[in-house]
Amino acid sequence: MEPTGQHLILDFWGCEPLVLDDVVALEAALVAAAHAADAQIVRRVMHAFTPHGVTGMLLLEESHLSIHTWPEQGYAAIDFYTCGGGDPQRAEQPLVDALRPTRIERHAIARGRR
Repeated sequence: MEPTGQHLILDFWGCEPLVLDDVVALEAALVAAAHAADAQIVRRVMHAFTPHGVTGMLLLEESHLSIHTWPEQGYAAIDFYTCGGGDPQRAEQPLVDALRPTRIERHAIARGRR
């Protein structure tokens, strides 16, 4: 079996700083995104930094979904890799709804294919 996967990298600019510093809201956004992509959550890990910023990761049966935020810059870096079922593209809208970026840079990469 040849390993294959889909990797979605999102850069969100112009997000509301208070949301980017809210661990509970960010965890809820990640969970909504995983569900939208039909991914199965194995474990959740969230960490708030002092004085600001959050990093969080959902360990998925299919791989992972992570976020790192810089509230002082209105920026969030999101990384979604899946090597199984599910569609990372469907995760984008719940994240947009929660973080409300004014600008999005998106990179979709097919991984492990020859």
